[in-house]
Amino acid sequence: MDLKAKIHEWKKLRLQLDELQSAIDVIEDTIKAEMTSLGVHELVVDIFKVRWTPVTTTRIDTKALKEELPDIATRYSKTTESRRFTIS
Repeated sequence: MDLKAKIHEWKKLRLQLDELQSAIDVIEDTIKAEMTSLGVHELVVDIFKVRWTPVTTTRIDTKALKEELPDIATRYSKTTESRRFTIS
């Protein structure tokens, strides 16, 4: 296995992925702007149903919890380990 060639291929593909993601983001922003101007959260275009809906989530404010109740924050904190893959 030629590791050098694989890394070069990975970098090339990663660049293509980033370029594709940028193009997708531009198209999504255009669609969202159109939906905003129409004042809708859902559109049917051809055979596609497009939704851009608000989502509400509730999360614990860990910073405030650590400041106000550090013992409880420590007791219910969970440490995990993962591995990060990078090529630079």
